Order: sequence, then structure tokens, then C-alpha cells
Amino acid sequence: MDAITILTDMLSRPFEVCRQVLDGITVDDLNTHVVPGTNSIAWLLWHSGREVDVQLAALSSAPEVWTEQAFHTRLGLPAEGFGLGQSVAEASRVRIDDPQTLGDYLDAVEQALSTSISGLQPDDLDDVVDDSYDPPVTRATRLVSLIDDAAQHAGQAAFIRGALGWDAERP
Repeated sequence: MDAITILTDMLSRPFEVCRQVLDGITVDDLNTHVVPGTNSIAWLLWHSGREVDVQLAALSSAPEVWTEQAFHTRLGLPAEGFGLGQSVAEASRVRIDDPQTLGDYLDAVEQALSTSISGLQPDDLDDVVDDSYDPPVTRATRLVSLIDDAAQHAGQAAFIRGALGWDAERP
């Protein structure tokens, strides 16, 4: 199995967890902060999508799905920003009242990432995309990093959903 195939499989996994978390979720559960000062499922999934979207746009010189497909308007959130460095107060203002549109956004980001990765050649993974680090960051390292981050946030969202009484019989 080659690296492109592995990355393609790897990228689908956090998005599948996101779909499971959103399946049948109520707006209240989506926006609940189980402990004051912690992030909601809405923030975690929004941030996961935005982080992948922003970094993918930088890697591919393509527009962000967020603004290109007007998800910021559809979800009533700012066009700028993706949660990095937000204060607790700023993060708590991320409220999403339409789980279906959030899921549609995550699906569109997954599709953009999949399309981008499938268009790569194995040698493209060695391209240095950020030389401000030592060692410099390659395309492969950046892709693994953004997929890993999305997986961690998807897992956090699933944990919160479970803490809110999610049906334990779900896969």
C-alpha cells in the first residue's frame, strides 16, 4: 500500500466519527458545555473542519470551503478565524443551530481533502511547505498533523456526546 492510499484512508476516519456524533444530536447537546470553560461539540467539530480547511487551502492554493460554499453565512459565523487562540468567551460564542449544515460542511471539507490528496504523487509528500521549523515541515507531515488533530477533536466530541447520554449501543 502506498502513502497516498494510507493518507486517504486515514483522512476518512475522523470525519466518520464526526458523522456519528452528529447523527440525531439535538441542538442543545450540540452546544452544551459540560463543564464551564470547556468546548462544546459544536465548537470542536467546527474547529476541526475549519482547521483542516484553512491548512488545506494554504497547501493547495485553493479557496477555503468555508467561504467558497458560504458555510459561514449558512451557519451564521464569521468568515475569518478557526478557533486557534480563542479565549473561553470567544469559543463559547460559537453556537450552531443546524447540525445538518455543520455535517454538510465537514463532508465538503473531507471531500476537498480527499481530492487534494488523491491528486498528489508520492514525491509530492516530500515537498517542504514550511521552512520556519527545524526540521522543515513537509507536505506529508502537515497532512498527518491536520488529520491527527481532527481525529483528536472528533474523539473529544464523541466523549462529550457519551457524557450527555449518547446511546451506548451506537458503533
